Amino acid sequence: PHVRDVVVGGPYNVRGLSETPSRRRIFTCRPTGPKEARPCAREIIDRLGRAAYRRALTEQDRDGLMSFYEEGAEKGGFEIGVRTALEAMLASPHFVLRLEREPVDAPDQGYRVSDVGLASRLSFFLWGTPPDEELQTLADEGRLSPEELERQALRMLADTRAEALGTRFAAQWFRLQDMDKVRPDPNFYPNYDENLAEAMRQETELFFADLVQRNRSLLDLYRADYTFVNERLARHYGIPGVAGRQFRRVAYPDDSRRGVLGHGSILVLTSLANRTSPVLRGKWVMEVLLGTPPPPPPPDVPTLEDTEGTLDGRSLTTRERMELHRSNPSCSSCHRLIDPIGLALDNFDVTAQWRRRENGAPLDTRGEFYDGTPVSTPRELVDALLARPIPLVRTFTENLLAFAVGRRVEYFDQPSVRAIARAAEANDYRMASFVLGVVGSDAFQRKRGQ
Repeated sequence: PHVRDVVVGGPYNVRGLSETPSRRRIFTCRPTGPKEARPCAREIIDRLGRAAYRRALTEQDRDGLMSFYEEGAEKGGFEIGVRTALEAMLASPHFVLRLEREPVDAPDQGYRVSDVGLASRLSFFLWGTPPDEELQTLADEGRLSPEELERQALRMLADTRAEALGTRFAAQWFRLQDMDKVRPDPNFYPNYDENLAEAMRQETELFFADLVQRNRSLLDLYRADYTFVNERLARHYGIPGVAGRQFRRVAYPDDSRRGVLGHGSILVLTSLANRTSPVLRGKWVMEVLLGTPPPPPPPDVPTLEDTEGTLDGRSLTTRERMELHRSNPSCSSCHRLIDPIGLALDNFDVTAQWRRRENGAPLDTRGEFYDGTPVSTPRELVDALLARPIPLVRTFTENLLAFAVGRRVEYFDQPSVRAIARAAEANDYRMASFVLGVVGSDAFQRKRGQ
């Protein structure tokens, strides 16, 4: 905080361009004379084009890119020619989009996606990157049979790059981007800042990636008695013995937190700036985890925020406001399903710290799950959810399948969803079972003819 100015000087008397790792990856050959320039450029374009387009270049691709090379080389020499061709490559729809060509004679009942298309599907699904050399070579040679595709999926799951399932799939499924919409009021929560928010987001991503890496059961997502924290987040949760900025796996000191429902990221994104929202938390569980979103509220019903008042000289608690709100028959039918779920999580405040009182009054989190099970704590809510795991499993499968194929799951995909869930059940719902089920499904390997 005491540094006033930082000045960077130089470099001075520069001659040409410095050699860098990225330049070495582009210029794998150097012409020593005019006759060698074009063959060298062609070699570079073939190699970079294969990586950029995720397939071997056709003659038409190559001729088009070479024309850009020649245009640039005419103006500025060999390097400018390669740069111009590379610019054209990066602007091409074959790089920007994942194009899957439909066969000319594609039958109406559908066709298998080409090996090149399947390689891209698999790699972007598990790693979020273009295929590596091994997968690309198999695709170019037409050797991605269903059995080989499964072997490649297992190989890629064992790679550290599979943690992209945490940063990409889990982040989208849990709607972690919604954390940016919630700004806890600094007058009530002065210790919350962007660093803590980022730590909460990273906790959830690391937790999911660890389930994938260790091939744990999907049900551990909800019942795990551990999480991943650094010193700042551990101190916020009240977990002792954690020092430093590095994230590490730690066991919860008690059963107040379990699985993802104890993560700060989920509890913050389902809160308001100045108070918790059992309605938002219950709605999130129903939509995201159970796949049963409640209907929208009637247009003429006042919101919960408009249900204000006092009792015994103090402001109403969230539960008291909810009971007044629920007295409207138009609201009761939905809120009797939503509210018990959210109230079971109401011991967590806006920033996910544990609390026992609100507005000076003891918290009352008692409720009944939709099947009549009494729930009043996060642990009881998790137990109630896991008593009937099928909705949790099928909702996860639907979201994983949609992420893998890049489209919504439709009614005709439901047999595949049920089959994947049944196969995973026989293997204790291991994460690899779901991934292999998705990769082996018709939705992943086949497309409908247009």
